[in-house]
Amino acid sequence: MSKISAIITGTGSSLPEKRLTNEDLSKLVDTNDEWITQRTGIRERRIAGQGETSATLGSRAATAALKDAHLEAKDIDLIICATITPEMITPATACFIAASLGLDRTPAFDLSAACSGFVYSLDTAAAFIESGRHKNILVIGTETLSRITDFTDRGSCILFGDGAGAVVLSASNEPGRGLLYSHLAADGHGWEYIYCPPGSRHPISDQLVAARNQFLKLRGREVFKFAVSKFVELANDAFAKSGISKDDVKLIIPHQSNQRIIESGMDKLELPMSRAMLNIDRYGNTSAASIPIALDEAVRSGRCGKGDVVLLIGIGGGLTWSSALIRL
Repeated sequence: MSKISAIITGTGSSLPEKRLTNEDLSKLVDTNDEWITQRTGIRERRIAGQGETSATLGSRAATAALKDAHLEAKDIDLIICATITPEMITPATACFIAASLGLDRTPAFDLSAACSGFVYSLDTAAAFIESGRHKNILVIGTETLSRITDFTDRGSCILFGDGAGAVVLSASNEPGRGLLYSHLAADGHGWEYIYCPPGSRHPISDQLVAARNQFLKLRGREVFKFAVSKFVELANDAFAKSGISKDDVKLIIPHQSNQRIIESGMDKLELPMSRAMLNIDRYGNTSAASIPIALDEAVRSGRCGKGDVVLLIGIGGGLTWSSALIRL
């Protein structure tokens, strides 16, 4: 009997219509288009409008992925949603998405690993499928980071945007396809690099809000250095441990954190930027949503397709880092 593998059978994404350009931001904080573009590569980002939430964006992305996979919602055995901007503290955003799809028995849960969240979720879903427990799983990355962004902080407000991406992961006996290699890691000692205070350690209070501590905090310089080193480490480990050379990888799809991080990483790997998927200029950093959005765009634009090997790389708050080699 051939081994069960977990293959991507459908992709989808959803982005708000509202655009927030660098020029728009220059009216809120002391910045300008040239300053932002040179440091991040971002020119605009999408912002959730009234009535748009992490669940509504995630539901639209999931619906698109189901259509691409030629499946109906009732065919899904499990929903895993990666997010750090949940619909509510409880219930899980995945439960809201399941309900929006008309499901009332399907298990659903959220996974929080920041910008690594989608790869963490993909790896978790693959384990369920490879064990024989489930046949079709929706894996969603969705964020409304604008809701936890401090638009008086020039160092952070220029970075973040909203959006959602999703894939359908399905059981297959087709040899050579699916998740070929994955790596997940975390170091909680670096939590202060990227964090959002409200929680049991810092309950919501008038004092917390007055100090503007309800918003996302980050140390940009430290995060940049950490991300570049991990980008290269993750890629080289994936090539060495999977037996797949970098020349056999059609496309690297990294978390869209900063264009300079991606350029530096690709340069150290001695690979041209044409081998990396980049859409940060249009969407900014959408955390757990950025990799599935980029993957969906890459598939739909023909930059990768069935039989191609892609490398996903995520690095984010936790600190967390992750990678996955997949043959589509």
